[in-house]
Amino acid sequence: MLVFVLLGFAAVALPAYAAFNWVVGTTIVQLGTLFAEKQILYDRFRGLESLMREVSLAETLAGSQAIRDWANDESDADLTRRGIAELEHFRKSFVDHSYFFAMGASGHYYFNDASNAYAGNQLRYTLDPDNPRDDWYYTTAALGAGCHLNVDNDAHLQVTKVWMNCVIREGNTVLGILGTGIDLTAFIREVVNIPQVGVNSMFVDRLGAVQAHRDENLIDLRSLTRSLGDKRTVFSLVDRPEDQAALRQMMDSVARGDANVESEFLQMNGKQVLVGIGYLDKLGWFNVTVMDVDTIIDRRLFAPIGALLAAMMGLVAMVLVLVFKRQVLDRLKQLELAVRRARAGDFGPALAMDAGQSDEVGRLSSAFVEMAVAVSEHTSELENRVRARTSELELLAFRDGQTGIANRRGFAAAFDALPAGRQHGLLLIDIDHFKAINDTFGHAAGDAVVGEVAARIAQAVGREDTCARWGGDEFIVLLRGSQTQDLSVAAHSVMAIISGRAIALPDGRSCRITTSVGDCLIEPSDTIDMACEMADTALYMAKGEGRNRVMIFDRDSAGRPQVGLG
Repeated sequence: MLVFVLLGFAAVALPAYAAFNWVVGTTIVQLGTLFAEKQILYDRFRGLESLMREVSLAETLAGSQAIRDWANDESDADLTRRGIAELEHFRKSFVDHSYFFAMGASGHYYFNDASNAYAGNQLRYTLDPDNPRDDWYYTTAALGAGCHLNVDNDAHLQVTKVWMNCVIREGNTVLGILGTGIDLTAFIREVVNIPQVGVNSMFVDRLGAVQAHRDENLIDLRSLTRSLGDKRTVFSLVDRPEDQAALRQMMDSVARGDANVESEFLQMNGKQVLVGIGYLDKLGWFNVTVMDVDTIIDRRLFAPIGALLAAMMGLVAMVLVLVFKRQVLDRLKQLELAVRRARAGDFGPALAMDAGQSDEVGRLSSAFVEMAVAVSEHTSELENRVRARTSELELLAFRDGQTGIANRRGFAAAFDALPAGRQHGLLLIDIDHFKAINDTFGHAAGDAVVGEVAARIAQAVGREDTCARWGGDEFIVLLRGSQTQDLSVAAHSVMAIISGRAIALPDGRSCRITTSVGDCLIEPSDTIDMACEMADTALYMAKGEGRNRVMIFDRDSAGRPQVGLG
């Protein structure tokens, strides 16, 4: 009977399901891919049209002899006058009606905007190699000749633009960097933020950093000077690692010129979308278009096919149900009555049921008597084992599998169990330059470092205190009944035991590490989120101050952490 049901279902349901999915899937992929190619080419044209004219003008200005002469001898008043006149001449041609020129020799930064607000006073400030906000100049100068695009916020001028940075060289000497910018808001409005249902366009650079997007919070400002780990990239919008790898492969393919457009279905925000990639070779940007195919292509077009297949499956299902009811369900109903009698201790009806029949239902009836006796004996033992196993699983749920210390859930349970009405301490500990350990010694070494650090932290804290793994290379310690002075002592004790001796690695080598610690004092009214946020703020400041140090969050100083050198 089972074979008959399966064969009947497979004969109709499987081919119908396969046919429907093949028709729908093939049609959607073909239509979506065609739409993606057209959309990418359209976005590419809009992006090039908006930027190439500005890039060409900036390149022409960079090649001006008046500019080069001025850059070679900035102290010459006549050359300065001619150079500024040349900049002002081009300013009127730029769409933004603004320009900048950073001198290589002196670091002087000249600027004027559309309102000519700095006429006669174009020298705005001097670049400082020690100022992180001026890193864009030194990073761009190292890229080589030509123009390089960068989305950045100029802290001195208080403007955010798509900057065209053109490097002026004479041999191996960088004379300076000049260019113009396009207002980011205007660029997004004119190029990216065009209302199209189900379509979202963006521009990213070669590293995937988002340069233009209708959501300005996703744009990677200062993309030239950010480290790769800090960039807001298009890869962070993709859910799965395998889809991120596919996105990189598509970008490499169009960058090499293997195809004008590449498209593939990827998962973003839990939904399958069609992602198309094109390359603006003259700008070094990719135009990425994300399309919600279900929104663009109405699946109701396939409703008639689905209705036909459903009707066919329903007809077959009705026939199978009638046969199944007659041959199986009616006989199982008799077995149910026998089960009820056996449950009361009368096994006579079960023993007499389907006597002489050797099919599945008959054998099931005979086996039931034997099963009923065995079930009663084993039920009690099984319940005891289940209770013990449940207790073990509950304990494992509160422990980190790699280090053996508490995990986030275990830490939260310990926090909730803190005695009320008392102050407690919180340490948030982060391994300094952990990525460098992975890059230098390998990920196996990184795992060994995490395990050893967890063990040393557990050794450093008291028995009543709780240490837990908070993230990949972050740990958190809950100090019961602590005062402000106890925080620094505990933090330095943890730092000392961690950095006091080298950590042995699996390959026989060893390495020394340091940690940064953010501390805070927990008041009785503080929640776990509030406490972790205060400690995280202090940890962030500890890293900003150069790492390998302790910072204590001082809520009386408007959130400014107290410094404690490591």
